[in-house]
Amino acid sequence: MKLLFVNGCVRENSRTLELARHLLTLLSADLAGSGDFIESSPLVVEELDLATLNLTGHSRKSLVERDKLLQNRDFHHEMFDYAHQFASADVIVVAAPYWDLSFPAIVKTYIENICVSGITFDYEGAAPVGMCRAKKLYYVTSAGGPIFCDYGYSYWEGLCKSFFGIEETCCIKAERLDMMAPEQVAQELRRVKDEMKL
Repeated sequence: MKLLFVNGCVRENSRTLELARHLLTLLSADLAGSGDFIESSPLVVEELDLATLNLTGHSRKSLVERDKLLQNRDFHHEMFDYAHQFASADVIVVAAPYWDLSFPAIVKTYIENICVSGITFDYEGAAPVGMCRAKKLYYVTSAGGPIFCDYGYSYWEGLCKSFFGIEETCCIKAERLDMMAPEQVAQELRRVKDEMKL
């Protein structure tokens, strides 16, 4: 069983990351104790720290190569490694702070790398069909102010349900943290952690 953690937190002392780490602890304990967990298939947690990876978006040159590979249904090139990893995960956690109504640019770059027809989704006629193994994706975020238009979570939710075939998504969030005193921030983070549902 594979749990994939996509860490899109840029700051070292990220409050989003603090929440995500707590969720990962809960999930790891839950998955290890579930009926689906068997000794021959131990729980594996894979983490991608996007801020440390050399991720790039598509360029004119890379798109030519990518299109040629896709046309030949050749998915062995390393440019498809992240898509294969995402598609094969059993549970996925994405952590991304609330920036500019959505998430940091590195998260969008990661999405460009995993949206591959033939790996994470395919088409039957004009309709996309999901090819991902995961049944649930958790999205963790936090904000200094109010989250009034969350295009970050809604974007992931749309991808999961319309393309990836991931049936369930869940948003875990803490907001208005920069509008609180330090002790209130700690209390709010604790409240969000205590209310996490798997």
